[in-house]
Amino acid sequence: MKKLSISVPQDVADMLAEQPNASAYVTEAVRGRMRLDALRAELAESGIEVTEAGLAAARARRATVDMQWPAERYDVVRDRVRQHLRDEESPAGQAPAA
Repeated sequence: MKKLSISVPQDVADMLAEQPNASAYVTEAVRGRMRLDALRAELAESGIEVTEAGLAAARARRATVDMQWPAERYDVVRDRVRQHLRDEESPAGQAPAA
Protein backbone atom coordinates (compact mmCIF):
# COMPACT_ATOMS: atom_id res chain seq x y z
CA MET A 1 0.00 0.00 0.00
CA LYS A 2 1.01 3.55 -0.62
CA LYS A 3 -0.58 6.60 0.96
CA LEU A 4 -1.34 9.45 -1.45
CA SER A 5 -2.56 12.98 -1.02
CA ILE A 6 -4.72 14.18 -3.90
CA SER A 7 -6.85 17.20 -4.74
CA VAL A 8 -10.34 16.63 -6.13
CA PRO A 9 -13.27 18.88 -7.08
CA GLN A 10 -15.81 19.57 -4.34
CA ASP A 11 -18.48 17.27 -5.80
CA VAL A 12 -15.99 14.38 -5.77
CA ALA A 13 -14.90 15.23 -2.22
CA ASP A 14 -18.56 15.22 -1.15
CA MET A 15 -19.11 11.79 -2.69
CA LEU A 16 -15.99 10.38 -1.06
CA ALA A 17 -17.06 11.79 2.30
CA GLU A 18 -20.25 9.69 2.04
CA GLN A 19 -18.34 6.45 1.51
CA PRO A 20 -17.57 4.15 4.44
CA ASN A 21 -14.17 3.42 2.84
CA ALA A 22 -13.06 6.18 0.47
CA SER A 23 -9.81 4.39 -0.37
CA ALA A 24 -11.67 1.27 -1.52
CA TYR A 25 -14.11 3.41 -3.49
CA VAL A 26 -11.30 5.24 -5.31
CA THR A 27 -9.39 1.99 -5.89
CA GLU A 28 -12.44 0.36 -7.48
CA ALA A 29 -13.02 3.40 -9.71
CA VAL A 30 -9.39 3.56 -10.85
CA ARG A 31 -9.27 -0.18 -11.53
CA GLY A 32 -12.41 0.18 -13.63
CA ARG A 33 -10.70 2.90 -15.64
CA MET A 34 -7.61 0.70 -15.99
CA ARG A 35 -9.79 -2.09 -17.42
CA LEU A 36 -11.36 0.38 -19.85
CA ASP A 37 -7.95 1.66 -20.97
CA ALA A 38 -6.73 -1.93 -21.45
CA LEU A 39 -9.82 -2.74 -23.53
CA ARG A 40 -9.31 0.33 -25.70
CA ALA A 41 -5.65 -0.64 -26.24
CA GLU A 42 -6.65 -4.19 -27.16
CA LEU A 43 -9.27 -2.93 -29.59
CA ALA A 44 -6.75 -0.53 -31.14
CA GLU A 45 -4.28 -3.41 -31.61
CA SER A 46 -7.06 -5.24 -33.48
CA GLY A 47 -7.65 -2.24 -35.71
CA ILE A 48 -10.84 -1.08 -33.99
CA GLU A 49 -10.90 2.63 -33.26
CA VAL A 50 -13.10 3.78 -30.39
CA THR A 51 -14.49 7.22 -31.23
CA GLU A 52 -16.85 9.58 -29.43
CA ALA A 53 -19.33 9.18 -32.29
CA GLY A 54 -19.17 5.39 -31.98
CA LEU A 55 -19.64 5.59 -28.21
CA ALA A 56 -22.62 7.90 -28.65
CA ALA A 57 -24.20 5.51 -31.15
CA ALA A 58 -23.65 2.55 -28.81
CA ARG A 59 -25.18 4.49 -25.90
CA ALA A 60 -28.22 5.31 -28.04
CA ARG A 61 -28.67 1.64 -28.99
CA ARG A 62 -28.34 0.64 -25.34
CA ALA A 63 -30.92 3.25 -24.29
CA THR A 64 -33.34 1.80 -26.85
CA VAL A 65 -32.85 -1.70 -25.45
CA ASP A 66 -33.16 -0.44 -21.88
CA MET A 67 -36.54 1.10 -22.69
CA GLN A 68 -37.79 -2.14 -24.29
CA TRP A 69 -36.69 -4.52 -21.53
CA PRO A 70 -38.75 -4.94 -18.38
CA ALA A 71 -36.89 -3.81 -15.27
CA GLU A 72 -36.69 -7.38 -13.93
CA ARG A 73 -34.89 -8.65 -17.04
CA TYR A 74 -32.47 -5.74 -16.94
CA ASP A 75 -31.76 -6.39 -13.24
CA VAL A 76 -31.01 -10.09 -13.89
CA VAL A 77 -28.58 -9.33 -16.72
CA ARG A 78 -26.88 -6.53 -14.76
CA ASP A 79 -26.43 -8.81 -11.74
CA ARG A 80 -24.96 -11.58 -13.92
CA VAL A 81 -22.45 -9.15 -15.44
CA ARG A 82 -21.47 -7.80 -12.03
CA GLN A 83 -21.01 -11.34 -10.68
CA HIS A 84 -18.83 -12.20 -13.68
CA LEU A 85 -16.65 -9.13 -13.01
CA ARG A 86 -16.35 -10.06 -9.32
CA ASP A 87 -15.38 -13.62 -10.29
CA GLU A 88 -12.65 -12.28 -12.58
CA GLU A 89 -11.24 -10.13 -9.77
CA SER A 90 -11.12 -13.00 -7.27
CA PRO A 91 -7.61 -14.38 -6.68
CA ALA A 92 -7.03 -17.78 -8.28
CA GLY A 93 -8.06 -20.67 -6.10
CA GLN A 94 -10.32 -18.60 -3.85
CA ALA A 95 -14.08 -18.63 -3.85
CA PRO A 96 -15.57 -15.33 -5.03
CA ALA A 97 -16.97 -13.05 -2.37
CA ALA A 98 -20.74 -13.14 -1.94
